[in-house]
Amino acid sequence: MERLKAAKKNTGKSTPISNVESKQESNSLDNITRIAISAYYKSEARGYEPGHELQDWLAAEAELPND
Repeated sequence: MERLKAAKKNTGKSTPISNVESKQESNSLDNITRIAISAYYKSEARGYEPGHELQDWLAAEAELPND
């Protein structure tokens, strides 16, 4: 009986998968927000001239540090 209790007991200090996924999703959303803000400022600097949205977004992505 004691061995069964010991086997059921969690002895490792691991992060549950759901917490890891939540952190990754949060980081992804943070990065998307940073990219969007940077792209917005690029557009603003150009006077909101249409037709450069993708260029602004890609330039903002390229500036994001790789962690």
